Amino acid sequence: MTGKYGEKMIILVRATVLTVGLNGKNEVLEELPIRVIAKQFGLEAVSSLKNEKFDGVISRWDLDDMADGWFLKRLRVAKPDIALVALVRPGDRMQEIAARSLGVRAVLTDDENDEFFRETVADVLGIREIIRIKSVSRGKR
Repeated sequence: MTGKYGEKMIILVRATVLTVGLNGKNEVLEELPIRVIAKQFGLEAVSSLKNEKFDGVISRWDLDDMADGWFLKRLRVAKPDIALVALVRPGDRMQEIAARSLGVRAVLTDDENDEFFRETVADVLGIREIIRIKSVSRGKR
């Protein structure tokens, strides 16, 4: 991985996270020490959950193939201990209330600034500190 100024970094992975329907928001998570498995649709995500262990799931409330929080609702029943973050429509109080009543650890929207989004995910996963180890090549400073 290459850092902001072109330096090479080694990032120690602290968690594996499944993201569902996040589109461009996945890029915000690149600076965290997590492995992100990104899926666009709920059915794809269900297959991934069968084959891999995840520390957390970040999902849009309304997916193209599973509306009205269906994916998160079913996931909460199947895996009650997994850390869930719901991404709801900005200003949609009904989605926010429904997500909170489901017991997700955080509710975010697309209009959250990137830093707040990243910090909230780090808090939910218990990985607030970001570990970076610079590798410096000989002769270069």
